[in-house]
Amino acid sequence: MAGSVPEIQIQVNSKKGGNSIHPVEPARTSAGGGPPVVYREIKHFKKWFPWLIPSFVIANVVTFFVTMYVNNCPHNSVSCVAGFLGRFSFQPFGENPLLGPSSNTLEKMGALDVNKVVHEHEGWRLITCMWLHGGVFHLLANMLSLIVIGIRLEREFGFVRIGLLYIIAGLGGSLFSALFIKSNISVGASGALFGLLGSMLSELIINWTIYANKLAVLVTLVVIIVINLAVGILPHVDNFAHIGGFMSGFLLGFVFLIRPQFGWVSQRYASSGYSSTSAKPKFKVYQMVLWVISLVLLIIGFTSGLVMLLRGVDLNDHCSWCHYMSCVPTSRWSCNTEPVSCMSEQTDNQLTLTCSNSNKTRSYSLSNPSTSQIQGLCSQLCR
Repeated sequence: MAGSVPEIQIQVNSKKGGNSIHPVEPARTSAGGGPPVVYREIKHFKKWFPWLIPSFVIANVVTFFVTMYVNNCPHNSVSCVAGFLGRFSFQPFGENPLLGPSSNTLEKMGALDVNKVVHEHEGWRLITCMWLHGGVFHLLANMLSLIVIGIRLEREFGFVRIGLLYIIAGLGGSLFSALFIKSNISVGASGALFGLLGSMLSELIINWTIYANKLAVLVTLVVIIVINLAVGILPHVDNFAHIGGFMSGFLLGFVFLIRPQFGWVSQRYASSGYSSTSAKPKFKVYQMVLWVISLVLLIIGFTSGLVMLLRGVDLNDHCSWCHYMSCVPTSRWSCNTEPVSCMSEQTDNQLTLTCSNSNKTRSYSLSNPSTSQIQGLCSQLCR
């Protein structure tokens, strides 16, 4: 009919990502018994070729190899794991159970050290720590997650938005961690990864009307996020970086991943001869409200966080229970991750051990104890 809006076909993409719905415009029309209509995706919903996230994965792997080369375990340690790898061999399990370098090497390569950030003005560590990993297990877990989550998002939204989201969310995770963890170094891409998870949740919310099976997708995504955050309460896991990255990514998703509505798309791609008395807005009111609120919260959060960090504020002093967000102590493990040393003193048949982290002292009746016996007793005393 003349003057009517040309039909915008709806194409449902049921791949991982929540059955997102994509409008497509006709590239040509068919007349009579001509060839069938061919459609192409409009630019607001185009599929991107994912290259940035794979590049990030390669960069992380290369950085790990460089870190292991610098570590050079045979030159700096008495014993190494997988010694046949030469200078790429790993530190002893007792020092690093993740199959990786020493803490000194990670610090040299740019690990997050709050003292150096605050007192030596090395703010770049908030970014460089995102590209370092504590070991092979740590690297594999993060890179597999990055491939699964990141490639899907880059395909949907392009490398610019996902690249910025990844870096800013990672910075948010580092910043939040630095406000709570003052005595240990921190490394890993987990903050940025949780930022991508958070952005998936906010993207679902802000683009709610263009999703099929939205409730099922929402429940599944929330369960995945809760499980991943719950793992962070184990010792030696920096859950503050996870939480900070997730919150940053959640807000960034409202800003970067907003989609135009189909009504506006239909009008925009209508024929030039069509005129409408009621123009459709590009975004719904709730989308714009979420966009503005999220942008304001991001600016306030990052500004106040940086100011507190540079002033040396320790948020643990203002929140007596917040440390439980990163580790919950049980009878099976302790949340004390400060460096521990055990001093031994042998007098006749009397062995005295003193643990540095608790100042515990205990004496044992042993004559010429072996090194493994002393290490076992130290582990029990300092547990």
